[in-house]
Amino acid sequence: MSLKRLFAAQWMRPIIMVVLLLILWDLAIRLFKIPQYLVPTPLAVVEQIIKEWPTLLRECMVTTWATLGGFALSILFGIPVAMLIAWSRVVESFVYPLLVFSQSIPKIAIAPLFVVWFGFGIVPKIISAFLLGFFPVVVSTVMGFKSVEPDMIDLARSMGASRWKMFWRISLPQALPSIFSGLKVCITLAVVGAVVGEFVGSNSGIGYLLQKANGNFDLPLMFAGLVVLSLIGVVLFIAIDVVERMMIPWHASQRADVLPSA
Repeated sequence: MSLKRLFAAQWMRPIIMVVLLLILWDLAIRLFKIPQYLVPTPLAVVEQIIKEWPTLLRECMVTTWATLGGFALSILFGIPVAMLIAWSRVVESFVYPLLVFSQSIPKIAIAPLFVVWFGFGIVPKIISAFLLGFFPVVVSTVMGFKSVEPDMIDLARSMGASRWKMFWRISLPQALPSIFSGLKVCITLAVVGAVVGEFVGSNSGIGYLLQKANGNFDLPLMFAGLVVLSLIGVVLFIAIDVVERMMIPWHASQRADVLPSA
């Protein structure tokens, strides 16, 4: 592969962007003479990642499990609730306003309650991740099921299709693109929720590591933790994107020719 084609490859563009940001980061520190105790250099952060990799990996796994637990609960409760809202105006009028109201409550304010109720451990982190990821799943799923063409439902009903068959053959496939959009938002917010739970009360996880580094004024370790936290979100987002491509390859968003290539 030629150098020009390599730089033009779609998978290479995020890497180029990250490299450019690292270069700008380093140049800004040098030009403005920012002291190391305020912002560490990219090289110092990389060295810290290498030095503390066993610790970062161990804490990363704790945060990842809490994130996946909250994400699973968001799917388990969010999609059925969204289906009830989409199919019943009575349920929508009762439940939807409560869901919107619940989002105005800062999760960091109620997270200490989970520690009081469930103690230290992974459960408060999972609940925090669930509370942040639940709402996007509900909203996107409701939008997906409500966007199904009524003409298709009427046609299937006129041909004698059962309600169950209409759901599997028409409603669910048409709603899947919106559902996956909500899941992508959910997984990134679940990472944030897990860290919020670790901030409030935990002795493990990336959030705990960040608090510990902040208390010791260890800026390179803090930035290393933030890098690992970002990687968790990116990897989980890509995993969902891969599943989406496998399940709905027919959708317009999965076709390479939707937008003209640069």
